[in-house]
Amino acid sequence: MLISEYLALRSQISVTTGGTAVQPAGTAKEAVQGGSFAEALQQKLDEKSGVEFSKHAMQRLEERSIDLDQDSTLERLNRGVELAAGKGSSETLVLVGRNAFVVSVKNNKVITTLSDSELNGNVFTNIDSTVIV
Repeated sequence: MLISEYLALRSQISVTTGGTAVQPAGTAKEAVQGGSFAEALQQKLDEKSGVEFSKHAMQRLEERSIDLDQDSTLERLNRGVELAAGKGSSETLVLVGRNAFVVSVKNNKVITTLSDSELNGNVFTNIDSTVIV
């Protein structure tokens, strides 16, 4: 799933807790009445383009407060993965601004992410290339 799709869908789901429906702040109820979350998710997956994020990578994005909208990070990450694929890379480290993304190029999936504060002293293993975008 693309992170932009995840963020868009996350803000559109209503959650039921103990029989009471809780609507996310800032969303219209009509946004979720067109079908189930599973249907909306499947539709977005069918339209997929660009890099996807593993569950682990999604957790790291949240934990590390990495904003993919800042400085066109997501677009630059996709470009970096395209460059790596063009060179025949399999597993690559993509440096976008002050963040690092370990990406499985053959699966088009981000495996993990690191913020700038975590880069010092880290050793990246099992990669065959690095792309700086």
